[in-house]
Amino acid sequence: MKLKNLFKAIGLTALFMGMATMVQSCSDDDKNGGPLEFGSVTGVVTDEFDAPLEGVTVTNDENETTALTDAAGKFTIENISVGSHIITFSKADYQTVSVTVYGAKFDKNRVATVSAYMEYAAAKIRGVVIDSKAGGAPLAGATVSVSASQSVTTGADGAYEISNLPLKDYTVTFAKTGYTAVTRNIKVSDFTDGVATLDIAMGATEILPGLTKDDMEFADRWYYNEYRGGRNADAYPHWDWACNYMCTNNFVGDWEEQNEGTTLRIRNSADDQRNNPVDLEHFDSFTYGRKLITADNHMMTLTLRTHSASDDAPAHYGVQVIDLSEAEPKPILIGGVKTLNSEPYVNREFDLSAYDGKEVVIAIGTFRAQTGDYWKQLVLRTIRFTPSSIGDDLWSWLPGTPVEGLDGWQMTMEMVRSTMPHTKNAFTGMCQTGGNRDNYFPGYREWRAVDHVAANWSYMPLQKDPEVFPSEGYLIKTKGDDAIVSTKLPQSYFYSKFAIAGGSNRLTLTTRNFSSNATFFKVTAITEDGTVTHLSPESNTARMAEAAADGCWKFVHEAGDANHPDEYAKFVYDLSAYNGRNVVIAIGIFKGEANGDENKLVLRAINID
Repeated sequence: MKLKNLFKAIGLTALFMGMATMVQSCSDDDKNGGPLEFGSVTGVVTDEFDAPLEGVTVTNDENETTALTDAAGKFTIENISVGSHIITFSKADYQTVSVTVYGAKFDKNRVATVSAYMEYAAAKIRGVVIDSKAGGAPLAGATVSVSASQSVTTGADGAYEISNLPLKDYTVTFAKTGYTAVTRNIKVSDFTDGVATLDIAMGATEILPGLTKDDMEFADRWYYNEYRGGRNADAYPHWDWACNYMCTNNFVGDWEEQNEGTTLRIRNSADDQRNNPVDLEHFDSFTYGRKLITADNHMMTLTLRTHSASDDAPAHYGVQVIDLSEAEPKPILIGGVKTLNSEPYVNREFDLSAYDGKEVVIAIGTFRAQTGDYWKQLVLRTIRFTPSSIGDDLWSWLPGTPVEGLDGWQMTMEMVRSTMPHTKNAFTGMCQTGGNRDNYFPGYREWRAVDHVAANWSYMPLQKDPEVFPSEGYLIKTKGDDAIVSTKLPQSYFYSKFAIAGGSNRLTLTTRNFSSNATFFKVTAITEDGTVTHLSPESNTARMAEAAADGCWKFVHEAGDANHPDEYAKFVYDLSAYNGRNVVIAIGIFKGEANGDENKLVLRAINID
């Protein structure tokens, strides 16, 4: 028995000695089990113009070892373990960057070489946040962020400042527990001497769910009188997936782009949502925008359908209007709560003539009619604004008085007069996210962030649909059929309205085409009295360009892509003759000659300055 206990003691001693050896080994070994080795990390830091940067602080994540770059931009961090590290580079007025160094980067001399470039970032966003719940007192402790890694907190005076920013567009979010989050957009044009000032109020009374009066002041404008949604090609090309952009509007709650239309749904995916009470006053999901109502567009028609509804269980929906000019704006329900159980499309009309002459917020939404597992959908195929009723007409163009001289363009005087002047003046046709008929939604939503022409101008696909996602830009084109040659009727066009004045009276179209066949296009100005002028460029950089019939221009220029933006052709138009006036500008493509092939016009960018 004693001998057995002796063997047990010897075994335990050996075990503890082995464990001690293992602990010692682990403390001296790297992550791969070998002995821990030390070396150095060296490199060069440059700016975006490849010039060396002096005085950059270089920090190692492991021991917080710090080095400074010299006049040649060089640095060395000594006594760093051979393994993976995050090296961070920081300097005042430059954007901080981090680079990962892996163990394999260390050479036989235990030296890892890493270089970095830093973007000049001296821009700042600053402002003050006030508390509407406390009579406009400063709001401390609100988080202000422009990205997941760039945020600050307001001080006791409600002030904040986010520094070291590259000069570009930003989405700024303000958040604090107990307050509705607020989001605002900052454009490059909002910076003066590198500083953008953004003051906001949090805690104001919500008018629509999650939205205060201040939010609505920044609502998207519904500039035009027709918005189409969905993928189905009813009455092609007017209603084709590549021509319908309603999903680029602003939506709140649960919604989805479907074949049949852009769909507002009851929030019902989680138990806490299913416990939401019946509410026929506040929308569950909705879309909204600011709209100038006039006699030319005060009848709003929704083309709708729904799914899995019945007489006993219809979808409940409505239209609310908010007049922001009132001292205490509130949503007014137009015509009461509506119900829908129709699988076929139907038109439903809403008379907005009480708001003639006012720019109001219009919201279209669904209501939760019962608690529990309640699932209903309202499918929006179109939102249309006309001077009078369009009855049961589902698929036609907007009715009205045709603009004289634009036969077949489907442009009416009512559209010309009531289209709202655009508040932006720079538009792109480029999109980083691609897609196709079955997967276009992410690309279309990206358009909102980049001021894409298709999300900001109104598209009129008279005879032919576009190519939405080519890498060279948004592309409108003709059919190949030589029987439809015309320099008067476009195959399709974009239009928008602008207030022309000094500083915003020159239009530059950045474009290209494909193949040696000439592309025929036209830039047309339409004043609010119906005067039509087909404009000639004052200059262009196309390889070949010349005037053609009926105000068209024809050109050939096959250079330019995402990696070579300076190689596109530029056509410049002088709009100063319209100073002090609102003018609709239309850019269209024409089948100008018989060539047995499609012709294409790339919209790389449109700028008015």
